[in-house]
Amino acid sequence: MNHYQYINQIKGQKQNGKSAAVIRYDEQNEEAPRVVAQGRGMVANQIIQMAKEHDIDLQTEPSLLSNLLEVDLGEQIPPQLYSVMAEVLLLIEKMEKNY
Repeated sequence: MNHYQYINQIKGQKQNGKSAAVIRYDEQNEEAPRVVAQGRGMVANQIIQMAKEHDIDLQTEPSLLSNLLEVDLGEQIPPQLYSVMAEVLLLIEKMEKNY
């Protein structure tokens, strides 16, 4: 990710409000995580609030979020995101073990 892209994402968030994407991964039945919800502005705020209410871990990586917002709902994440998603899933697993 270049610096210019990151600045544009910050500027876009200030203009349009927050963005959010939700992934689900069922390791027994799916090959890759799927995008099951996404939104900007008020919808993103509702997604974030629901995640907090249900103690769901949130990740705030701007470039990952940007890529997830481009995936159609219900679709699996593209192979280019596998390594990033693997890191996120390992981080979540580690956090769950510590609590």
